[in-house]
Amino acid sequence: MDIIVSKETRNSLIAATVILGGFGLVLFYMPTIMLAISEVSTVAAYVFAAAVVLAFFALFWWRGRRHGAKGED
Repeated sequence: MDIIVSKETRNSLIAATVILGGFGLVLFYMPTIMLAISEVSTVAAYVFAAAVVLAFFALFWWRGRRHGAKGED
């Protein structure tokens, strides 16, 4: 059984893997990062956590819109 992978599919897979891996590392170390930031400001630690979570969804939303716009041309 041969699986045919197009260039677009392969590039999307690579991009998703890099993005998930990067965010996975940040989320893995988030408690340590938040504790370090909270030494300066507790509010800053919460803002950092919210920004990381929002950035995760915003990045995939942006990629989806960009990819969708390319597909319509």
